[in-house]
This record gives sequence, C-alpha cells and structure tokens, in this order.
Amino acid sequence: MSHGHCNGSCCGTEQDMQKKEMLKIAVSFVLLAAGIFLSAADVPFFRDGRIRLVWYLAAYVPVGVPVLREAWETMRSGEIFSEFTLMSVAAAGAFLIGEYPEGVAVMVFYAVGELFQDRAVSRAKRSIGALLDVRPETAAVVREKGIETVSPAEVRIGETIEVRVGERVPLDGISESDAASFDTSALTGESVPRRIGRGEEVLAGMIATENVCRIRVARPFGESALSRILDLVRNAADRKAPAELFIRKFARIYTPAVMAAAALIVAVPWVWSLAASGFDYDFGDWLYRGLVFLVVSCPCALVVSVPLGYFGGIGAASRRGILFKGSNYLDAITKVNTVVMDKTGTLTKGVFEVQQVVPAEGFSEKQLLETVAAAEMRSNHPIARAIVRALPEMTPVFHSSSDAKEIPGLGIETTVNGKEVLVGNAKLLGHYGVDFSPETDGIPGTIVLCAVERRYAGYIVVADMPKEDARDAVAGLRKEGIRRIVMLSGDRQAIVSRLAADLGIGQAYGDLLPEGKVERIERLKADPANVVAFVGDGINDAPALALSDVGIAMGGLGSDVAVETADVIVQTDQPGRIPMAIRIGRATRRIVMQNIVLAFAVKLAVLALGAGGLATLWEAVFADVGVSLLAVLNAVRIMRKRF
Repeated sequence: MSHGHCNGSCCGTEQDMQKKEMLKIAVSFVLLAAGIFLSAADVPFFRDGRIRLVWYLAAYVPVGVPVLREAWETMRSGEIFSEFTLMSVAAAGAFLIGEYPEGVAVMVFYAVGELFQDRAVSRAKRSIGALLDVRPETAAVVREKGIETVSPAEVRIGETIEVRVGERVPLDGISESDAASFDTSALTGESVPRRIGRGEEVLAGMIATENVCRIRVARPFGESALSRILDLVRNAADRKAPAELFIRKFARIYTPAVMAAAALIVAVPWVWSLAASGFDYDFGDWLYRGLVFLVVSCPCALVVSVPLGYFGGIGAASRRGILFKGSNYLDAITKVNTVVMDKTGTLTKGVFEVQQVVPAEGFSEKQLLETVAAAEMRSNHPIARAIVRALPEMTPVFHSSSDAKEIPGLGIETTVNGKEVLVGNAKLLGHYGVDFSPETDGIPGTIVLCAVERRYAGYIVVADMPKEDARDAVAGLRKEGIRRIVMLSGDRQAIVSRLAADLGIGQAYGDLLPEGKVERIERLKADPANVVAFVGDGINDAPALALSDVGIAMGGLGSDVAVETADVIVQTDQPGRIPMAIRIGRATRRIVMQNIVLAFAVKLAVLALGAGGLATLWEAVFADVGVSLLAVLNAVRIMRKRF
C-alpha cells in the first residue's frame, strides 16, 4: 500500500480506514482460527471438502479481495511484478493444492503487517503535523472600523494585527509593542519563552504568553517562516537517501526475479523427472515449495521499513527544532568529519554588548560612556546601539548636534554639548592627529576610541557574546568524532582567535570576506578525505553553504537566503543542536542498516529451507510479515529515542 503525506485534515479519515481494516482482519482471523479448530477436532460436517472450501473462502474474502484489487491496479499501471502480485499468486496456489488455512493465513498476516505499517507511518506524520501545522485560521486586523477578524491570507503587508494572550501569531511581522513574551516551541522546539521588544521580528506560530501585542505584518501568509518550514518538511520525503533509492531499484528487479525462480523450483524437477527415470516428481509438493519461496521473497520489510526509518528520523529531528530537507541529507550528515562554523550569529549571539569602559586621565567612566552614547545616538550600527543600550538614562545635558558627519571606515565627527567629539577607530584619531594609548592595539574585541576637542578621552570595548551552548557544541562535536572544527569570520583576527581559544576550537580565521570563506571551504574539500559541513546564518554565508557537502543554517534568526540554500536548518539557533543532528542521522542510518540485514538474513535462511522442502507456508509467513513487523517496530524506535 502506498503511503502519501497527510496533514491534519486527513488524519480522521485515515483512522476510520484503519478501524475498518482492523474489523476485516478480525473477521478473517476468527474464521481462520475456527476452521483450524474444527479440523483439529475432526468435527464431522467439516470433513466435507466443499464446506471447508466455502468456509475458508469466506475467511479469505475480507483480507484477500483488497490485495487482489491492488494487484490489478498495479498491473494496469504497468507494474506487473509487485508485492500484491506475489501475495495473490501464493494464496491462489495454496487454495489450488488444498492448503486452505495457509492460503488464508498468508493474507491475514500480510494485512496485519500492512496495518502496523500504516499506523506507524500515520504516527510519524501526525508527530510532524502536530509540531508544525499550527497556523491559525483567523487574524485580528486593526482597521479604521475597528478590529476585523479575517483569514490570514487576506491580510496585507503593512497592516497591523492584534494577538491576545494564548493566541498564535498568524503572520510574520514586526512588534509594535514595547515588550512581549512568546512561546516559540512550535518553531524552535525550545520551551523557554522569548522576550521580544518593539521593532523586533515576530514569527507566525509563536504564542503570546503575557499581554496583548500588536504586530505590523511584514510577509504575506504563504511566505511566512512557518509556511516555509511546513513546505520543507513535507517535501523532505521527496529527497531520498541512497539506501532508499537502492531499495526501490532493487525491488523492481528483485520481484520478477524471485517469481521466475519460484517457477523454476516447480518446473526444473519436472524436467529432471523426464530425464531421470528414478526421480519421482510430485507436482503438489514442488508447487508448495515454490509458493513458500514466493511468500518468503516478498520485499515488504525492505520496501516499507527503510523509508519509514528515514521518515522517523526526520520527524525526531523536527521535534527538536532541526529540519532536514530530505533523507539524503540525513544520510549525508553521518559521513561529516569536518565542521566549519561562521562566528557571528552561529557561535555568538550577533548582539554586541559593552565589555569595558576605560577612560583616559581627566575623564570618568560615566562621562566617557555618556559622551560616546550621545555621539552614537542617531546611528543604527549594531555597535552604536550597544553603547546607547549600556546607558539607558542619558543625562539631559548630554546631547549631540544633528550635523554629525560620518566618515566611512573611520567613525563619526560630531558636537556634544558644544564640544567637538571624535568617535571611531584608531585611524580616525590618527587622521585628526590625536595621540592615544598604544595598549588598544592588542585588545581582542571591537575598540571604540573617543577624543574630545582633539584630546584623547579613552576607549570602550564592545564584543559579540558567545551563545550559552557554544562551548558544549564544540565539545559535543568532538565527542561525535569530528576530527576538525574550524571557525571563520569577517571580524579581526584577534577577536576570532580569542573566541576560538575560549571555545576550544583549534583553527580560526578572521578578516575574511565572503569569498574568503568560500576559498577556505574549497581548500578543505580539495582533500577527498574531508566531508565538510558548513554552519552559517547570514546572506554572506550562502555561497559557503552551497559549496559544502552539508550546509547547516541557523534558521530562527538567519537570513532567508541562508535558510533556502542550506540542507539542514537549526530552528533553535543553538549550535548545540549540530552534534544532535549528527547523532540523529547516525541513529537513523544504524536502524535502517539493521532492518536491511535482518530482512535479508531471515529471508535467505527460510528461502533455502523452503526450496529444500524443510519450511512450510507458516514459516514463510513469519519470514515475510513477521520480519516486516519487527523492522517497522525497530524503525519507529527512532521517534522515541532520546538524543
């Protein structure tokens, strides 16, 4: 049976269908068990062959007719040799030689196996759907007539929507409220609420947890971050892992081959009996052996459990805020031995904070900070905003003039309280002939120098803070056997080297432009032994993401270009999820390989016994359906596994 993708709207229908299937199986099983009991008890009326045939046909119909219908449909579509054909021929042959119970048992246990497989696939789909398909059906839009409740698809970019406590945000936008707290678990898998202030981005799927908030819509409904995630997960099953592609190709060749082999098991001994007068050929015995061979050789365990294993792995990763764009990437990440990471936004928060305020003689810390903050007030640069944030209550007398002159690559020249103020780098002060302390040269971090009336006033150290789990991420990668971890950044080498030393990263390269990052990736890939994963979040990281063997994007705050280019998306923005993604990939591959080995080992053993007349259809049923059930149970294990 084919397993398509399902959203929440079809889950009820699937469950109803599964209930009907269970009822059919129950009817067939009761009739089969009763027939076996009547035969064993030698009940007189059941000795009549016609009564036995009708009894077992009644048991066969509920489970056998759907398989016959599927076999007919697949033959009409050009696929003559399918698992349905195998089952139909095997059951018909059993009835032909009078082995009615075994003919029914083949179909009953096959139906049981299919039911388990369908339920496992449905559960995997529902787990992803429950996590991600959380888009509200309505949006409260603030318009001239008041608040109107409309479909999110009808809301225009630039309109303001209102979200009450406990409601989900229907569209991506910018917060117009001073401060609001949101549950982001649907997007990131993270249970800790995120605090979002005025002017910061709010994404569809988040839940308001504290107060009513207003959001200015930034993207249409179909282009929201949540819609993009849903599309990625739904399309993930279309990108097959090498093992899946092999099994599909294998099944197309394997099925007609085993049917031909089963026919030969029946025909060759007959031909031999014509040539060798001492050989006694019993058609019924050799037909039975051929039927055993057919049932055993059905590739159900492989055809279903291998894709289910990968689908389960994608679901397990999704619940933890890690999105694989296909099972091929789930497979590829298991081979990674070199991880290259961008610094800003990946290992660090991408948010600058003031680390030190060092005034020169004649200035106080407060005076220096207020002067620099006044000069930087009108700038939108992240460093300027960090300095202004460090001084929330500006002294009223400190104000800068509106004629501030920005000097590209150097800094700002402005007037604060009627005095000329220079704020920028060492080149700026050098350009104006200001002498300053040489100690700033070796300080790791971004240095903002200040001069008042051409007199050196001191410096402020601003740094991008590492993420809380950055050190754990590096340690986790080493634990997973990643032999080389590299950090790349456009920041000064001194800053990059210090962070690398703090986090335990062996190789770190700073002062890089986007093409410099690409060049570093190319050097690593020049060695065929290196399988490279690159982790980044910005637009400038897109070329490196595309070039690497596995591109991993920080999707929570990362750019759209990075997310579109990457193969794997970490929605939590936590570097600690990178080793987890590798663990999930390896666990999934391990389970898939276990299923392949189990299926082949059991089938080959029973095939050999069946061809030699030492195995019955009952053993054949176990070798097919029993192994399928074991493989499915093993595959769904990934969804409950802790990482």
